[in-house]
Amino acid sequence: MIKSSEEIELLKIAGQIVGDTHNYLKQFIKPGITTKELDKLAYDYIISRDATPSFLNYEGYPASICTSVNEEVVHGIPSDRVLQEGDIISIDIGACYKGYHGDSAWSYPVGNISEEKKYLLEHTEKSLYEGLSVIKPGIKIGDIGYAIEQYALKHKLGVVKELVGHGVGKHLHESPDVPNYGKKNTGMTLRKGMVIAVEPMLNLGTADIYILDDDWTIITADDKPSAHFEHTIVVTKDGYEILTKR
Repeated sequence: MIKSSEEIELLKIAGQIVGDTHNYLKQFIKPGITTKELDKLAYDYIISRDATPSFLNYEGYPASICTSVNEEVVHGIPSDRVLQEGDIISIDIGACYKGYHGDSAWSYPVGNISEEKKYLLEHTEKSLYEGLSVIKPGIKIGDIGYAIEQYALKHKLGVVKELVGHGVGKHLHESPDVPNYGKKNTGMTLRKGMVIAVEPMLNLGTADIYILDDDWTIITADDKPSAHFEHTIVVTKDGYEILTKR
């Protein structure tokens, strides 16, 4: 799980490609575009950077990115669905560069959105940075989840527990799991050179979720909106560095 300096350099490039793909896509996220069009734009951009989309054909997943709209939590499949004014969309992007992966999700407004959706986006993003803020060598995985969960509960948001962050490297998902809930001083100890994705998924209502018949798309049980923010980071000697900078 400890990455060499050479591996970290490749993971930095993969992460930067992911961050740059988010920045590239952002200009196109507006009412009238389809999620399939966003997928094609992402595919072309990732390929142009000498990388490949990590998600395409991953365990049979049929697209290059995940596009989860409103009550969809994660793993929404790009389609002919047209984005509407007032939607929110979570876009999850992975890119593989020379055998190493970057992974980052971000949630975006589509045009003007409601105050409650603004609240959800603001505080889910802040919960990510609450989780990241505790990271340094010697802390436990549970410390990250505890920080995220306490922030979410304080802001009365539902914490999805069935889906977790993870290690990142030659495989898109590696050990350890990084839950968005937990107890302080429990779980694996972080060490310099570990690379993990931290990714809170918070809901405006219940934390309960279920999966649709397509076997991928996960939605909230009460159909209220969900948001998802994720960065891949490397643990440094005195803290962390974000690899998927936007």
